[in-house]
Amino acid sequence: MAAFSGVGTWVDVFDWSEAYGDGELIGPDDVDAMAEAGVETLYVQGTRATGPDVLEQDRLEDLLDRADDRGLATVLWYLPSLVDPAADLRRLEALAGLDVDAIAVDIEARDVDDPAERGRRIVALSEDLREVLPDTAIAAVPVAPVLLEVVNEDWWPGFPWRALAGSYDAWLPMAYSTDRRADSGYRDAEHYTVENVERLRTNLGDPNAVVHPVGGVADGLVEDDVRALVRGARATEAVGASLYDWRTTGPDLLDPLEPLSRED
Repeated sequence: MAAFSGVGTWVDVFDWSEAYGDGELIGPDDVDAMAEAGVETLYVQGTRATGPDVLEQDRLEDLLDRADDRGLATVLWYLPSLVDPAADLRRLEALAGLDVDAIAVDIEARDVDDPAERGRRIVALSEDLREVLPDTAIAAVPVAPVLLEVVNEDWWPGFPWRALAGSYDAWLPMAYSTDRRADSGYRDAEHYTVENVERLRTNLGDPNAVVHPVGGVADGLVEDDVRALVRGARATEAVGASLYDWRTTGPDLLDPLEPLSRED
């Protein structure tokens, strides 16, 4: 569970892999920069639903090894399409088999058109994952509750919060205030964070659910936005927070996260 606490950053396959990347790729030297900037957990996308079970394993393990050398916790994440749940489960198992502290399931794909069937599949996948990995720390990375319940109720009606609750150790909602308009009130990162965390815990039926809000998208944030995210995280007793993603995080945005450090 410690992997989900403190200050984190995110790296997707478009930024580290040769298969999907474009331009200079994130490598071990960047992990050094993360450590020096105060990052405590590195969240890395381990593959895609269209890729192999583990994408470019040598390159991926170089990142993980450097993170371990620098004292960062590591979490591999994956976005299941739910079109082939057996393949999704196989990929998640493969990622969990690497030397990582935890894995995370990104829950946002709408490749399956029918919301009810989509919900049934993510619940079944989550239960199967917990069954095959009973001792692994697993987090859910869901779409923000405010998006589903206020901004666009048609995005995923009937999202199965309560049915998913027993399969995950922690919840990392994608609370991207940059996606919200100023006149909605949700562009305020503190307000958006607090409401998302409160709705999440209510939906789960667990007022003590472990939550780590993900703020972003980083290139749309300024220092005051990050401070607001921190206030929201502290107000809801979140265990940490992070920004999506490392590539778009400016040098001035990580210092404001320091109050959420595991060392504080």
